[in-house]
Amino acid sequence: MRKVGDTSNSEDGNERNHNDEEIQKALEEVDSCQNEIDALNEQASDEIIKVEQKYNLLRNPLYHKRDEGLNKIPHFWVTAFVNHPDLSTILSDSEEDCLHHLSKVEVQEYEDIKSGYKLSFFFDENPYFENRVLTKEYHLESLEEPTCKSTAIKWKEGFDLTTPKHIASKPGQKRGREHKSFFSWFNDHSDPLSDDIAEIIKDDIYINPLQYFLVPDVGVDNGVDDEEGSDQEDENEEQSGGIIGDTDEDTHDIQNTVSEEPANA
Repeated sequence: MRKVGDTSNSEDGNERNHNDEEIQKALEEVDSCQNEIDALNEQASDEIIKVEQKYNLLRNPLYHKRDEGLNKIPHFWVTAFVNHPDLSTILSDSEEDCLHHLSKVEVQEYEDIKSGYKLSFFFDENPYFENRVLTKEYHLESLEEPTCKSTAIKWKEGFDLTTPKHIASKPGQKRGREHKSFFSWFNDHSDPLSDDIAEIIKDDIYINPLQYFLVPDVGVDNGVDDEEGSDQEDENEEQSGGIIGDTDEDTHDIQNTVSEEPANA
């Protein structure tokens, strides 16, 4: 029974109302601060894009100059691809052989950067397909939804590398990614926002391919480790009277020469 003059419930109600008012005021202050933070973040994003656009223009002539040098190095891009720890996991033997004809890789970001980019792969004449350039484009700020598209590959008869017989894993190779092969990735347009292979090429390999070309003691053609590769090479020498192909030797000689230059300088 409530006694006459008992004000405890009234005081509790007033305290709750006071606390609610304080919480509401605090929420409004936090919301105001958050709006200012969001505005600064948006401004920073715009400024970052302007900086990226500026430096993309400065980098482009250097990329072209770098291409001139890379064209003088045999099998540069296939070596860099095979030596990459992630990209190598999707390359079949047939694709590796095909990529020996890859002469140039180019990444072009669209002017506003946020809207997307284009990957271009330039090939010499080869036994696999008619195309000399394969491109894959990413449109990430489409009016409807992000999309990507790629060149239709004109495969030569019997050399379609997307068929099962051409995408079998190498002995001991682990398939850690959803794509079974390089060219199945190239033809896949399902998820342009989460394309890890495209991001590896755009943001890692293309930025500094030399670091992967110079990875020591990694075979380009056989996909085996150093000890196994050495045993196989010795066996080939015995069977052929000591004569072996010089393509990979040339590549390793170039790698060693480039690696030793800073020490001799």
